Amino acid sequence: QVQLVESGGGLVQAGGSLRLSCAASGRTFGSYVMGWFRQAPGKEREFVAAINLSGRTLYADSVKGRFTISRDNAKNTVYLQILSLKPEDTAVYYCAARVSVVVTTDRLGYDYWGQGTQVTVSS
Repeated sequence: QVQLVESGGGLVQAGGSLRLSCAASGRTFGSYVMGWFRQAPGKEREFVAAINLSGRTLYADSVKGRFTISRDNAKNTVYLQILSLKPEDTAVYYCAARVSVVVTTDRLGYDYWGQGTQVTVSS
């Protein structure tokens, strides 16, 4: 069993930045693919970014160049750095873990989820 706890969300002005963190329990964190998803009001949960064991990353086209996913296996933590925030980035951001070596954008491919952290961007 893996528990994921997100932090770092908040209210920011457009153009600002945030760094989200996701702390994971479990001794095998380093073997998981880790992902970030987001869900805006009235919309489906969508893929944002993912990172595999060796640090290979994958991003949604809508966030390329502004979002950076990284992981620190020694700290059992994955991060999402967000720059140049836009009002359309407003959503609940979820961390997810996938028991696989293959990165995927499909939310159904992730086995564990955090409770989410709210990011609100004002214009």
